[in-house]
Amino acid sequence: MSLLTTNYLTPTGREEAWRFTPLKRLAGLHDLSIDIADHISISSKAALAAGVSLTTPDSAEFPPGYASTDVVTNRIRQNVKKISLLSIDKDIELSEPIFLKRSCGNTAELSRLVIQAGVNSRATVIIENNGSAQIGEEIEISLAAGASLNFITLQEWDRDAVHVGQHHAIIAKDAQFTSYVVSIGGSVVRISPTVEFTGPGAFADLYGIYFATDGQHLEHRIHVDHNVPNAKSRVNYKGALAGNDARTVWIGDVFIHKGADGTDTYELNRNLLLTDGARADSVPNLEIETGEIIGAGHASTTGRFDDEQLFYLQSRGIPSDIARRLVIRGFFAEIVSKLKSEELEERLMSRIDDELAKVGE
Repeated sequence: MSLLTTNYLTPTGREEAWRFTPLKRLAGLHDLSIDIADHISISSKAALAAGVSLTTPDSAEFPPGYASTDVVTNRIRQNVKKISLLSIDKDIELSEPIFLKRSCGNTAELSRLVIQAGVNSRATVIIENNGSAQIGEEIEISLAAGASLNFITLQEWDRDAVHVGQHHAIIAKDAQFTSYVVSIGGSVVRISPTVEFTGPGAFADLYGIYFATDGQHLEHRIHVDHNVPNAKSRVNYKGALAGNDARTVWIGDVFIHKGADGTDTYELNRNLLLTDGARADSVPNLEIETGEIIGAGHASTTGRFDDEQLFYLQSRGIPSDIARRLVIRGFFAEIVSKLKSEELEERLMSRIDDELAKVGE
């Protein structure tokens, strides 16, 4: 287990990791001079299946399995007394998702969730974040050898919510981790999905969609650490922006260490600007210390509407406003369809339609 870094300071915005984030809007989650209480905010929406448990042990019983230099994450580790622990037994295959919901209070709070997927287990975990909140969270996900976990987080917060989160997956030999991060609501949402591999044959698929409208700041900071041979990763995030001061940030860091021979990785970010006054920052980074890899690449695009698609639909008699919505739905459909849940797919598309209506699209 890695050692925990504790010598950190309140960020000022001049640091590389914080230069895009509006610190004044974080409700003090990053400010070490402000006291913030811990809170058990996670609960199950329904009875859990056999072989699955959700408990609240003392945090000292489950020390972090990785080092972090993130200010909010380290603050959580120092202050949270009890954690939420979701355990999935080995060799079980769940046919239905595990639905978790988050209930937050009226003041800023800190929360830590640990998810443990046993050897050769198969499961889907969905976390619903809605309502009003000011929360700093850490989610540590551990996949044992041969495990397969689909992990879906829905950030459908009210417009005043502030959410700063670290989602870290530790993936063992031949395990497969698929992450879906959906950020639509909130005032400021800053999610950092990070991955490390501990055995060959491990695979991580990281998907994300986000839609920012007037005044929203949605930030996603991905880091994939290839430190073992013959591991594979894919990253695909898509975002749309509409309205004055709509802002998104996507950082995609992939690090291939010396000795990580046979690595296969690719990351992609696409942003669709629907109106003037919106801004999307996209920064893909790829660092390679060995030439003995299968492949490594990245791509990033930010642009306006595809007028050719719009013209084609209108030439078939489809009104302009409906045609625009169809194009936007098609933009997101590639990722939304991978959820393989008609209920979730329609829920997200309906929410996207609602956001479009708010900005007159």
